[in-house]
Amino acid sequence: MPDSAVNFSVLHRTCKLVVLLCFLHISVTLVFYVRSLDIRFAFVQNQQSRTQSNHVRNTNFTTKLGLKDISTQKQHITSPQQEHEKETKIEPQRPVVDKESTDAKRREKCPETSPLLVGPLRVEFNTPISLEQTRSENPNLEAGGRYRPKDCMALQKVAIIIPFRNRDEHLKYWLYYLHPILQRQQLDYGVYVINQEGDEIFNRAKLLNVGYAEALKEYDYNCFVFSDVDLIPMDDRNTYRCFSQPRHLSVSMDKFGFRLPYNQYFGGVSSMSKEQYLKINGFPNNYWGWGGEDDDIYNRLASKGMSISRPSGAVGKCRMIRHDRDKQNEPNPQRFDRIAHTRETMHKDGINSLSYKVVQMEKDQLYTKITVAVGKP
Repeated sequence: MPDSAVNFSVLHRTCKLVVLLCFLHISVTLVFYVRSLDIRFAFVQNQQSRTQSNHVRNTNFTTKLGLKDISTQKQHITSPQQEHEKETKIEPQRPVVDKESTDAKRREKCPETSPLLVGPLRVEFNTPISLEQTRSENPNLEAGGRYRPKDCMALQKVAIIIPFRNRDEHLKYWLYYLHPILQRQQLDYGVYVINQEGDEIFNRAKLLNVGYAEALKEYDYNCFVFSDVDLIPMDDRNTYRCFSQPRHLSVSMDKFGFRLPYNQYFGGVSSMSKEQYLKINGFPNNYWGWGGEDDDIYNRLASKGMSISRPSGAVGKCRMIRHDRDKQNEPNPQRFDRIAHTRETMHKDGINSLSYKVVQMEKDQLYTKITVAVGKP
């Protein structure tokens, strides 16, 4: 019995301790619960006070604005002159932004060597070509035979000038082959066909001067390629642009067995920068008939200390469209005498003495054709 009493006493104490711990736990829980309610209540109160404050501010602002509007209306009512001045006031104009030039500035410059080039080309003249076919195959051309790359900014602005008369079939081949080549070369270019009016003796060099002058009226070209209409390059790596020295582009013509006929030869296709062209006073205007003007141009360049640059013989290959000599383009019997006096005549015979009359201008998708009267010998 005594053992049972002891066990009962221990059990009784243990139960009291457990009850005490439970009571303590409940008390702590209640304290934390009450504190959380206080925090929530304070937060709600704070939010309500902010909302009321913002409402008051907005009401005050609206009231002030309304008062301002009323004040303005009163001023308008009492001052009709001010109302008239307000209506006639000219707003300052925004500066006009040239979207094209802005886009060009954002684009990067085209690389020195275009990644689109394919190298040697097959050039044939057996299959007839139509202008409609060439137009459909060159949808990116603009009126007047103008093109500029869309992905980059071209390094040069090139005017390609073709002296012309009664060579429509040759022109079809030239346009068919050259436009894709020039686009792959990533040039900002325009094609100008300078057509001599009438049946007087042909004057190639004077037509080239006319092309230079007329092209500059349309665009700020800084490079000029002078090309016969019957010469087609056989390699698109032969870039139709300007270099640090005047460039002879038709180096290896099939007509001469793909060899240069003589070192001073500068005929066929050549290019000059604007500065180089002006330095020699352009081309002579007094070479009527076939021959001599190329050698005169070479003499002009040499007299100004310039040398001729050329692509390699492989890259500079060209094919000529075979044809009979044009009427009124017989060999010039005075050419040798004129060539001998280039240094004496070049400063007074050239772009500074050019005279001509524009008869007609035609803007095709593939070219700009300018018919001109250049006089007679």
